Amino acid sequence: MSSESRGEVNPLETSLRLQELVYGLEIRKVMTSEVITVSRQTSMREAQALMKQNAITGLPVTVAGSQKVVGMVSMNDVMNALEKGKMDDTVFLWMTREVQVLHDEMPLSFAIAAFNKYPFRRFPVVDKDNRLNGMLTFRNINLALIRELSQQLNKMEHLIEDSEEADIFDLVKVYSLQQHDFENGGKASTEIKKFLKRRKVPSGVIRRVAVACYELEINLVAHSLGGMLGFDINPERIRISANDLGPGIESLELAMTEGFSTASEWVRSMGFGAGMGLPNVKKISDEFEIHSEPGLGTMILSIIYLKKENGKEGDNDDS
Repeated sequence: MSSESRGEVNPLETSLRLQELVYGLEIRKVMTSEVITVSRQTSMREAQALMKQNAITGLPVTVAGSQKVVGMVSMNDVMNALEKGKMDDTVFLWMTREVQVLHDEMPLSFAIAAFNKYPFRRFPVVDKDNRLNGMLTFRNINLALIRELSQQLNKMEHLIEDSEEADIFDLVKVYSLQQHDFENGGKASTEIKKFLKRRKVPSGVIRRVAVACYELEINLVAHSLGGMLGFDINPERIRISANDLGPGIESLELAMTEGFSTASEWVRSMGFGAGMGLPNVKKISDEFEIHSEPGLGTMILSIIYLKKENGKEGDNDDS
C-alpha cells in the first residue's frame, strides 16, 4: 500500500511531482514580457513616480537603444534617497550595479533556485544576446504552476485510453547533446516520459525516470563538452546512461556532495551549477554508478526497477 493511500505524505513523491512541473516550463513562458525600464539619467523622483503609478517595487536600468541591463533601482533605494534629500539624483548614483539576471531559455527550476539563493524579489530576464526580454517575480511562478496544474488535471479528466497494445519493453534510444545547447536540453526526458505514459508504466517510476533523465541532460549540456544520453527498458528495469566527451571530474567524492559544482563562471552566471544534479540522480536511483577521468570524460549509469519488490517503496504506485 502506498503512503498516499494511507493518508500520509511521501516527501520524495511530492518533490518529484513538483520537479516534473518546473522542469517542463521555460522562464520565457512564465515571465512578464512588458517591462517598464528607466535609463541611468532618470531621476530618483521619476523612478518613484513610475513605481507608484504601476504598483511595482523595482525597475531595471537599461542603456538606451540596446536594452542592456546595467542595474536595478528598488523602492528601498528610493526610500534611502528620500531620507537623504537626494530625490533629484539620477538612478545611476543609487542603483544596484551587480545585477543577477536569468536567461529566457532556462527551465523554471533554475529561477526557483535563484530566488532561494539571492535576496532579490525580482529578476531581469535576458535573451541570448543579453538584451532585456522580461521580468520574473515569484508571483509569476505561482500563477504558472497553478495554471499548469489546472491544465494537467483537465487532461486527466479527458484522457482517452491508449488502445495501442505495444510491448512496453521495446525502446532503446540514444540522444546526442551539445555543449551549452540549453534550448534543447530537456527534450529527451520529455519524449521518454511520454513514451512511458503511453505504455502505462507506474506513475511513480515515470516521475523518477523523468527527473533522472532531465538532470543528466542538463549535466551534459551545462557542464561537459557534449555527449550522449542513453535510455533502454526491459521487463525488470529502466536504464539511463550519460557519456560525455570531457573535461572529466577531478574528485568524484566532491562531485557527489550536495552544493558542490564544477560549473564554469559563465554557466554559473546563467543560473546553472547549483551542485544538486548528480546527488539528486543518485537519490532517486535504485542503482547508481559514476566513473570519470580528468581530460577524458565521465560515464554515469542510473538504474530504476520496474518491479515493486526491487524498486524504492511507493515508487510503483499509480496514485
